[in-house]
Amino acid sequence: MSLLQLEGTPKTPKVEFIDSPLSLALSGRSIPENSIEFYRPLMDWIDEYLSPENSGQVEVSIRLEYFNTSSSKCLMDLLKRIEKSPADATILWYYEDEDEDMLEAGEDYDAIIDIPFRLIATSA
Repeated sequence: MSLLQLEGTPKTPKVEFIDSPLSLALSGRSIPENSIEFYRPLMDWIDEYLSPENSGQVEVSIRLEYFNTSSSKCLMDLLKRIEKSPADATILWYYEDEDEDMLEAGEDYDAIIDIPFRLIATSA
């Protein structure tokens, strides 16, 4: 099994990418100093493990409480890589039931990315 795990910090999300069974999870805040540098290993992992040899079901769980504009671009790139992969993906987008901004962000990604999205409200 190959996994990519990063502990969350006040500026970066917790990352848990597991290849068997395939699951990808991001949670916390995403406001790194350099979003491209932070997300590059995540993109590389997706390129390697969501390849034709490793196709199948993958659940992507996103529980971000806040992300900045540069993280938004990186998230879009990450989701587009998943969309282009042969994996049968589902996105679980969690947001606090009072957080309209995160709900709208999930709806925006859902409108752009051709992967089934489940928008899931949680209590604070």
